[in-house]
Amino acid sequence: MISKALEDAINEQIKNEFYSAYMYLSMSAFFEQRTLKGFAHWLRVQFEEEQGHALKFYGYLHDRNGTVKLQAIPQPPVEWKSNIDAFNQVLEHEQKVTAMINKLYELAVKENDYATQVLLQWFITEQVEEEKNATEIIANLQLIEERGTAALMLDHQLGKRGKD
Repeated sequence: MISKALEDAINEQIKNEFYSAYMYLSMSAFFEQRTLKGFAHWLRVQFEEEQGHALKFYGYLHDRNGTVKLQAIPQPPVEWKSNIDAFNQVLEHEQKVTAMINKLYELAVKENDYATQVLLQWFITEQVEEEKNATEIIANLQLIEERGTAALMLDHQLGKRGKD
């Protein structure tokens, strides 16, 4: 059985993961409107991953005989100033999610809940990848701006995600 404190915190994280998904879907729509299909595709895949993260927490609560209490999801932004601004938002958001996961881990340690610590270790590793991916895209966008290369080259690369 999971503690009430961890149950509440995981329910909050379910909401946060669904918000992440919703935000990435909004970003995908933004790039679709800008006819950057590769950017839109990459963010759509990100949307699907975040839904999977929420459902992983959802299933875990059920496995531990906890109660899932779905919460309202705030509306995400719908516009960004530029391509690089959008991906800076991705990185900032992922850094916030990392802090949330770390806080959950600290609570699991405090509660001596080893099973939750194991679950959260997967998310800690995942967050390293999430931040790395956003950082690399930002670095590529900065190179494009500095060297005047068209964003379409990066868009093409992003459009291949999951198609290999």
